[in-house]
Amino acid sequence: MKRALLVAWVALAPHGAFAAAPGVPETEPLATIDLTTSAGAALVQAQWRYSDVRIVPATHRAPDAEGQPTGAPVGTYTIEPRAGRADYDDSAWPVIAPESLTARRGNGRVAFNWYRVAVTIPEKIGELDPSGATVVFQATVDDYAEIWIDGEITRAIGQRGGSVVAGWNTPNRVIAARNVKPGQHISIALFGGNGPLSDPPANFIWVREAKLELFATASAEPYAIAPAEVNVEVERLDPRIDRIVPQNPKIWKLAEGFQFTEGPLWLRDRGVLIFSDPNANQIYQYDPRDGGTLSVFRDKSGYDGTDVGEYLQPGSNGITRDPQGRITVDEHGRRRVVRLEANGAETVLVDAYQGKRLNSPNDLVYRSDGTLYFTDPPFGLRTTDDPRRELPYSGVFAWKDGQLHLLTQEL
Repeated sequence: MKRALLVAWVALAPHGAFAAAPGVPETEPLATIDLTTSAGAALVQAQWRYSDVRIVPATHRAPDAEGQPTGAPVGTYTIEPRAGRADYDDSAWPVIAPESLTARRGNGRVAFNWYRVAVTIPEKIGELDPSGATVVFQATVDDYAEIWIDGEITRAIGQRGGSVVAGWNTPNRVIAARNVKPGQHISIALFGGNGPLSDPPANFIWVREAKLELFATASAEPYAIAPAEVNVEVERLDPRIDRIVPQNPKIWKLAEGFQFTEGPLWLRDRGVLIFSDPNANQIYQYDPRDGGTLSVFRDKSGYDGTDVGEYLQPGSNGITRDPQGRITVDEHGRRRVVRLEANGAETVLVDAYQGKRLNSPNDLVYRSDGTLYFTDPPFGLRTTDDPRRELPYSGVFAWKDGQLHLLTQEL
């Protein structure tokens, strides 16, 4: 990447390195875009929108014996709006000029607010092609802030200076996107708060800085991260949902940087998780020991033809085990179902029905008697009307002891 020296809205940062996550080198940024200026905002098609926050009464549940909120109903408070989601509709919010981010807002004392902006990676930043770069967002809010990127706020224990409150007028700094492409959209929501909260001040909330920095990505490969809790929103329109999803559900991100993930299978005997990335044509393995490691379990997991680049999802998809514990894989590009034997050999279970090749086996599951059920949509073909497609329908099949039966053509 060629380092670009541009006008005020794109300048090389004269100081500071950033290596808070894998793939971000300890070096100067390739470019910096100041989102507090009209020129910088225009470069990434950014439009700032603003809303005050209201603290309103809400209902909740008291803690049970394990400290979880399943007890008697209790009264508490929440905020409105809750605008961290990437798809939150802020079209009714007023648009504010980038230069007005320094204006005092929030009415002082106990005050909170939202600043939302969506940015689009441009084709060029001066002479710089941003393709493949890692984008970092940094903001400093007087007094405190939290950052939501594409609907997520990182909830890592002990986090400092990231997406949660960093300190008094301290920069919050997060990776907004990795291996970006021109035209890619990034949703940013900045939640501001007045402080100190224990002694609400007379002053107001305002944004001291908001900028994007672009770094060369050290590696395009996915990587494991320290397990980080991600936000969970559950619509409880029917109280029976509580029997399925608890009141305080936890979901943890273990790794990122994939194109598309499918077919997770926990290998209990090995203590690892394997899963497909059909777009990348690989099966990955995640080992939770020693903080978590990621490796390739099987390369070219679904296709090894020379025209692999013509396929959107050439790799494997669904993965499961048969009653004997043998791993069974649906291979999109090879258009078949295979079983991996204990000695490393590969057995093709099925690749055709009545003399016609399957489309691209997708999901699969064994019944306790050894019957294998699988779906066969065209997602792994180059296009849904690919001339190589031989079955005119997307079926659901059952296979056992070498016999294949079509259950339905109406997948």
